[in-house]
Amino acid sequence: MQSPWTHTTVLLDEAVDALMGAMASQPDSQTPVFVDGTFGRGGHTRLLLSRLPAKACVVAFDKDPQALAEAAHVDDPRFSIRQQSFTRIDELACASVAGLLMDLGVSSPQLDDPARGFSFRQDGPLDMRMDPTRGTSVADWLAQAGVQHITEVIRDYGEERFAGSIAKAIVARRQTRGPLVSTAELAQLVADTVKTREPGKDPATRTFQAFRIFINAELEELQQALSASLRVLRPGGRLVVISFHSLEDRLVKQFMAQHSRTVFDRRAPFAAPAPVLLKVLGRIKPGARELASNPRARSAVMRVAERTAEAVPA
Repeated sequence: MQSPWTHTTVLLDEAVDALMGAMASQPDSQTPVFVDGTFGRGGHTRLLLSRLPAKACVVAFDKDPQALAEAAHVDDPRFSIRQQSFTRIDELACASVAGLLMDLGVSSPQLDDPARGFSFRQDGPLDMRMDPTRGTSVADWLAQAGVQHITEVIRDYGEERFAGSIAKAIVARRQTRGPLVSTAELAQLVADTVKTREPGKDPATRTFQAFRIFINAELEELQQALSASLRVLRPGGRLVVISFHSLEDRLVKQFMAQHSRTVFDRRAPFAAPAPVLLKVLGRIKPGARELASNPRARSAVMRVAERTAEAVPA
């Protein structure tokens, strides 16, 4: 049965257009392989399949069991999905991928389902795992983490200036009334601790973001997947990444910039420079029409780069 929660795919046409641009540089004799590193609810994959030739295929990755259930509705022999993190794209053959999409962050069904524990707007178990069958939930981690560790997570992944106060309140609550177990309890604790906040933003926004990123190792996995992309993309292949907050976008921007310029080793001035591995093609944000129909797209940024013909890293 399909999920009752709906999801509107962000930058749908723009992302697929960018991926399809790789087709122009692929010889007719090659079978185009495209990768959707974050299948989610399959919006990008479905449109991509509708536009690809019969000989092409799409390989998708996702850790979320609900995404796997949704993928079962894609009736196309050119499609396959793996219940794995997109860090596992490094298992694909070297220089085999014509286009790689990473649509980062959390999907609307994940946010809207209280049982997943991602949202401060609805009460549910304090979980936040992308794959709820593995790893440690936020509640279990907060039940034993110290003030310093909690502070660092909220500060570094949420960019929250009241990180220390929130961490102290969490530990004090644990010592007096027991650990936090629900999203409503955490949201109320943050609201009671953070007395000032930007207009229109819930006080718990940054804390929830921080815990979700930390518990799923999102930034570390993104860095691994970006590095792997250099090996699996074939010359002319496209890397398309959609991010939803500054920490993600900064990593993507820096990665593309680093590999799109000639770098000389100052310690060996006569050595050949490191090869340029990417050509940056652009940065795209949702237009007014998309923002009007899907306000959750307001923070989205899509960056596109193309793999050069330089040597592929081993």
